[in-house]
Amino acid sequence: MITCTVRYEIDPEKMAEFETYARFWLHQIPVMGGTHHGYHMPHEGPNDIAYCHFSFPSLAAYEAYRDRMHADPDCQRAYAFAQRSGCIRRYDRSFTRPVFDGASADDLNL
Repeated sequence: MITCTVRYEIDPEKMAEFETYARFWLHQIPVMGGTHHGYHMPHEGPNDIAYCHFSFPSLAAYEAYRDRMHADPDCQRAYAFAQRSGCIRRYDRSFTRPVFDGASADDLNL
């Protein structure tokens, strides 16, 4: 599994527009074969930084999603909305491998 984390710099005056954009992707990522772990909106600290995390079974599955996304009219509408509204100033992505299974100290021979 591979998880994509997107760090957004958003316009704090356009939070409602960014949430509209986020809600589309919360729906669309599962439709396109991924698992969305949610958007994390500013609350305390900087008011212009948001994050989202979503996973695909493999990097190849993520790359296939990217190809389908670029050809999908609804995805293009979402990107156009974000651009038109100016809710996203910039973003960057990073990829990680999640670890979900915990273990006790005894199980780990600590």
